[in-house]
Amino acid sequence: MRVALSLALLLVAAGCGDRVDAKASLELSDVVTGWFDAGLVDGKNKLVPTVTFKLHNKAPDAIRSVQINAVFRVIGDQEELGSAFVRGIDANGLPGGGTTSTFVLRSTLGYTGEQPRLQMLQHSQFRDAQVEVFAKHGSDQWVKLAQYQVARQLLTGDDAAKQPSN
Repeated sequence: MRVALSLALLLVAAGCGDRVDAKASLELSDVVTGWFDAGLVDGKNKLVPTVTFKLHNKAPDAIRSVQINAVFRVIGDQEELGSAFVRGIDANGLPGGGTTSTFVLRSTLGYTGEQPRLQMLQHSQFRDAQVEVFAKHGSDQWVKLAQYQVARQLLTGDDAAKQPSN
């Protein structure tokens, strides 16, 4: 019985060694925000908030199994304007000091209008948005990595076409 208990405690202790503080280990770099030209919807131009970035592992050790969630909100509103979710780092991991390729996260919700897209951004009733970027390592809780105001700039397919490779 003692041997089994000792073995169980040893396995639990070994599993705790894999705990990584995602907030302390990861930082966003090369961040760009803006409004993506999502094309026409019911004959109207559609713009959706977008954030692009890379993840940098500041820690000396590799980090594995990280999910990323971006939550978009109109500034001053509690309700979501949409969200986007990706697997940020797979089980192969991101080595210490390493940086991922570019992630592109955009809301499916946004603004539609009949006027040209650039004029939509300059309209008096246009409301600015913000994005909060969260990370989750393994089965840990979600932690907020960063928050940005979405810039009033138009992003086209060329600006935001890169997709994550991790």
